[in-house]
Amino acid sequence: MIGFLILLAALGSLDSAPQVVTIAGAKGEARVPVRIDQTGAPVIAAPVLLSALDGSATVNEAWAEVSVGRESFRFLLGAPLCLCSNRLQPLAAAASVARDTLYLPFQFVAEILPAHLGSRYRYDGRRARLTVTGAPERPASAQVSPRETRLPNGLRPGHSVTIDPGHGGVDPGNPGVFFPRGTREKDVTLQVGLLLRNELKRRGVGVQMTRTSDTLIALGDRGSYCTESCDLFVSLHVNSLARRRGYTDIRGFETYFLAEARTEDAARVAQMENEAVRFEAGTTAGPAGVGLDFILKDLQLNEHLRESARAAELVQQRLKTVHTGESRGVKQAGFMVLTTARRPAILIELGYSTNPEDGRFLTSYASQRAIASALADAIVEYLLEYQRKTSPMVGSGG
Repeated sequence: MIGFLILLAALGSLDSAPQVVTIAGAKGEARVPVRIDQTGAPVIAAPVLLSALDGSATVNEAWAEVSVGRESFRFLLGAPLCLCSNRLQPLAAAASVARDTLYLPFQFVAEILPAHLGSRYRYDGRRARLTVTGAPERPASAQVSPRETRLPNGLRPGHSVTIDPGHGGVDPGNPGVFFPRGTREKDVTLQVGLLLRNELKRRGVGVQMTRTSDTLIALGDRGSYCTESCDLFVSLHVNSLARRRGYTDIRGFETYFLAEARTEDAARVAQMENEAVRFEAGTTAGPAGVGLDFILKDLQLNEHLRESARAAELVQQRLKTVHTGESRGVKQAGFMVLTTARRPAILIELGYSTNPEDGRFLTSYASQRAIASALADAIVEYLLEYQRKTSPMVGSGG
């Protein structure tokens, strides 16, 4: 009887599930999208959630084991059941795996964590906010000072960037007309993304990857990897054109930030990249949430829009030194993947797979390393500029 009442209460909570949950802790805030699965239940992508909670998950054929703090939770895949503190608890929705991504019921955030780890997690349903309490705060002695030791490139330790290799898994991206047989956009973006990760780490910059293997991450979840502690979100893609007269002649690279598209071509590129949502068959995106107009106003208030445009400009300048194609400039468009980052965010079209020269350039390992090095230089330059803006005394004594 008690279990039945718990289930009824949980089912009632589905009606009030938010579209986004805020995770607030010592590292800052992360906005985690709540999606609607194919059964109509609210769920959360485990990789995004556990990244914000410093947790982990392992999946076998029948169970998903989730570790948060020192507590372990076992979810029976496909069934509304969770083994919590050695007790089987009925749920309003089941954990599931869709397109290589583990999804947990929204109830895990709203009820299970606060119930089993109440001394550390507190959920405010009205604000859709999970607060991590008791987390160690940064001591005053560790606060950044003008004389703090710097890295050889002038950066303060602690910068972090999110790299998003576009597409993946069942979503191949564009077919790569002039790529070697079997190579798709998803392969090129992943290879460049991994090389960029290595270059940034070598320069002392922390990196969070949305994917490190051939797996699909939902468009609405990718930006959430860039939390409040993240300085920049960088999404990597390869452009292409539909067959038409002269389409193979167009080549070059361009970098976008989030705003209303000003040209038909920018709108075309955004539509092409946004159409990747069709591969997310395991879940259906719920209501659109906040609109682009609201997001742009919010970004402008926080100067994220201006910072994104500056990062895009620096990327174009650096890529020009290594790319064999032309610089097609900084552009703006309404990319879905950028709307959820809520931090300075850019999307780079590295070249055209429908051009033979770009196709050879983008699939050469030496060229990929050169691209990654140029992008890392641009990102470090951006971080140094932003560091000077936010720390006016940075040059005195450091």
